[in-house]
Amino acid sequence: MTDKPISEDDLHAYVDGALDEARRGEIASYLEAHPEIASRFGSYADHRSGLRSAFAAVADEPIPTRLNLAHMIGTPRRPRVSGWRAAAAAILLLAAGGSGGWLLREMTSAPSEGVGALAREASANFSAYASDTVRPVEIRADKAMELIDWASARMGRRPVLPDLSKAGYRLMGGRVVSTPHGPALMLMYDDDRGGRLVMLTRPMAVDQDKAMAAHSEGKVDGWTWASRGMGYSLVGSMPADALHPLADDIRRQVSGSI
Repeated sequence: MTDKPISEDDLHAYVDGALDEARRGEIASYLEAHPEIASRFGSYADHRSGLRSAFAAVADEPIPTRLNLAHMIGTPRRPRVSGWRAAAAAILLLAAGGSGGWLLREMTSAPSEGVGALAREASANFSAYASDTVRPVEIRADKAMELIDWASARMGRRPVLPDLSKAGYRLMGGRVVSTPHGPALMLMYDDDRGGRLVMLTRPMAVDQDKAMAAHSEGKVDGWTWASRGMGYSLVGSMPADALHPLADDIRRQVSGSI
């Protein structure tokens, strides 16, 4: 075996069958020595096989004519609508109701980058996982070092796992999740009354240092900020005022560890 370390990318390439024979043998030996990681990536392989089977018939179908490259190149392009015509069309759609409201929402939506995007990502992960009673987290808190190593390999930054026990919240664990701006670490906390909180953190390409600000997405409130290139967002189904002291505590802990 070589001295080259086993990365998350190597493990995914192993599942995808994209490694040469020598490296594949090294990964196989590594997985034999780490059954928990082998189990996790085994489930990924099962998902991959399931998707291939589900879409096998579609993959064998011929490419539709309208999507054929030669057809697309040969088709005359429609003239671009001028700015004032597009605006007038939007107003007409809005007046018609229904879909017009959704069009206006897209036209006036918040920027897709920075702490605003991080806040929406945190709210989305809260909605997806906080109500899960079977597997809300991928790695439990008693394997915190494994979680930190996993997140560090994916994000390129070593995360901090804040301790909120003084406020009555214990760390359940977490998982690495995908966002439009790269991998992020999602941590989940709960109390003795069934309440759950989610903290999402990831490197920031935009808003690398940003003051803490409150936000709301439906029934999910939260606080989001960025410091030294890392963004943090704490969310939960409680008023922002109640979350503020917890967010301040997290900010102090991560600032003290940098």
